[in-house]
Amino acid sequence: MKVHRSIVFSSVVFLVTLLAAAATVDTHWKDGLLQWREQRAQHLSAPDGWLTLVGLEWLQPGANTFGSAADNRIRLNAAVADHLGVLELKGNDVYLSAPASSLKVNGAPAHALKIDTDGEKPTVLQAGTLTLLIIHRGDRYAMRIKDTQAPTRIHFQGLHWYAPNPHYRIEAKWIPFTPPHDVPIPTIIGTTIKLPAPGLAEFTLDGKTIQLEPVIEEAGDKQLFFILRDTTSKTTTYGAARFLYADFPDNGLDKPGHIVLDFNRLQNPPCAYTPYATCPLPPPQNKLTVALPVGEQRYSH
Repeated sequence: MKVHRSIVFSSVVFLVTLLAAAATVDTHWKDGLLQWREQRAQHLSAPDGWLTLVGLEWLQPGANTFGSAADNRIRLNAAVADHLGVLELKGNDVYLSAPASSLKVNGAPAHALKIDTDGEKPTVLQAGTLTLLIIHRGDRYAMRIKDTQAPTRIHFQGLHWYAPNPHYRIEAKWIPFTPPHDVPIPTIIGTTIKLPAPGLAEFTLDGKTIQLEPVIEEAGDKQLFFILRDTTSKTTTYGAARFLYADFPDNGLDKPGHIVLDFNRLQNPPCAYTPYATCPLPPPQNKLTVALPVGEQRYSH
């Protein structure tokens, strides 16, 4: 009888130890998730965050004047000089000329120069509370306008999330493509971009086998970029898409392995907060017929 009781006691202690260890892991995971969510809100509402985006003006070939006066090709609705300068689009190049004394380029007084479009080191124009960037989308160029005093930033009330749910933190099978290939990704402005697709993440959720195809957003990235939509987009989440970033698989991109997908970190794209973003949309293979009631919910403006 004593031996039996000892075995039962040992089993109970072992079970309690396992449960305590699991609770510690869950607490650590949840704390990390909540910290990430807080940092995301701070990033969005930062002085250069997506909540400052107030305009997107497409350049026309030739001279594009810009400033606050009504006779500009691009009229800026802010307390800046009547005429800040001229952006001249020549083929695939954009040049700044006739800059006003109040205009700054990369933090220094402005001068005539060739503009570097969005990339690793874009040319940054600044005037008053405005930051102006020239972006390249398809075969078109546009001025992206950010304002630190944008109402969307000043009146930001925070984000909306589903409660953390470890059921949606999944270890998926990684199936590499041999060889990798580029996939066409549509965008919300009607263009199409091609991005490298290195493989598939396959997993089972609530009895259903699901495959998702990530891309590499930019050369040198150390995370995979998933653009997806699920059935909650009709009700509680942003209708166009949500994004998920995940670390590379355990054996690298070119070998079979496993990858962790934490759908609690599903996030809205920038176009959920501003009509002036140029977001990618999910490819057909990432439009899911299941619900993912987890991650970020629709944004209330």
